[in-house]
Amino acid sequence: MTGMRLRWYTVVVDSLDVRAQARWWAEVLDWVQVYDADDECVIVPRHASADPISAEEWDRAGPGIVFVTVPETKTIKNRLHLDLAPHLDDDRDAQIERLLAMGARRVDVGQDDEKVGWTVLADPEGNEFCVLSSRDR
Repeated sequence: MTGMRLRWYTVVVDSLDVRAQARWWAEVLDWVQVYDADDECVIVPRHASADPISAEEWDRAGPGIVFVTVPETKTIKNRLHLDLAPHLDDDRDAQIERLLAMGARRVDVGQDDEKVGWTVLADPEGNEFCVLSSRDR
């Protein structure tokens, strides 16, 4: 089946305030916002190309995040979440403190903080995500 390529293109996040969520996550990840409307905002990695890319580059391109408007607030634990990881050269604890200062909060989803290698946080609208241990791949 050569020539039939699918890749993970975006993650879609239901949001009450798409602009605030897009700004927050763009700052967290050092990404850029490429689309802005009342009901949808899109962020992508800063290095993402706006030009057409080859099929080989297509396979290696990372996903973006799309924030879409929904009328209801989040009420239960996410069924899907993002895992963020700092590089070995970065200070993981300083990254967590930066996220907390930006409005993230620590959450308990049943993890044993003494035994796991990640920290569970939630963004300003309550969507859980994890900060993993530092790594180099």
